[in-house]
Amino acid sequence: MTEKPILMFDSGIGGLTVMREARVLMPDRRFVYIADDAAFPYGDWEEDGLRARLIELFGGLLREHQPEIAVIPCNTASTLALTDLRQAYPEVPFVGTVPAIKPAAERTRSGLVSVLATPGTVKRQYTRDLITAWASKCHVRLVGSTQLARLAETYMRDGFVDEEAVRAEIAPCFMEQDGKRTDIVVLACTHYPLLVNRMRKTAPWPVDWLDPAEAIARRVKSLLDENGGGDNKAAVLRAGDIAVFTSGKVDFAIARLMQGFGLQVAKGIEIRT
Repeated sequence: MTEKPILMFDSGIGGLTVMREARVLMPDRRFVYIADDAAFPYGDWEEDGLRARLIELFGGLLREHQPEIAVIPCNTASTLALTDLRQAYPEVPFVGTVPAIKPAAERTRSGLVSVLATPGTVKRQYTRDLITAWASKCHVRLVGSTQLARLAETYMRDGFVDEEAVRAEIAPCFMEQDGKRTDIVVLACTHYPLLVNRMRKTAPWPVDWLDPAEAIARRVKSLLDENGGGDNKAAVLRAGDIAVFTSGKVDFAIARLMQGFGLQVAKGIEIRT
């Protein structure tokens, strides 16, 4: 049996939504969760600077943790740097995340779909190419939120959030056209499912909030099974799951949150790019 862990990487705590699903499918695997909180939020970065940071950061992470597979639930990081990371580190399989535009186009009845994402994901050509390829018969509205990721982090840390702020961020997602209404909102940031209960509460009408976390977890398991690495019981018995924060600074609330997900906070690393 291999002792190599599954590495989960996100700009903050949003990737926990994917790790939770992965744990259900692969309870005997070991996980290393990386939160790049020193650079959070990614939506504030220029593309070239963030791409360079990700490539440099992963070099150290892969050497230190030697994962069997690296998972990037973060839409911003995936759409920006996944190809570059695969080229830079070809020995490690990467699983990325892209906005779930294809399944949204397949499920919508009204033809009105919104993609709720970070500004970086919204402006990226990759996202527009997905719409052209899979949703050309739908009316897709791209909504770039500047605050939802921060609100999600606050909610998970403090247990409450400004619902009016959530309402304001999701309001542009809701369209009415020719007697039809938006019926699907794609959650194109891993942080957003952390707030989905507040989104449902403040939405002007019910919609299907499309969360890709389970699909990502299934993809990871499929790749591991193909490579004969689906089980890792021996590793779990010898080493627990850990969380690493790139800022090296974790307060009590975040440490307690990580423990709730079965993660022990390890000593962080600080990277400046």
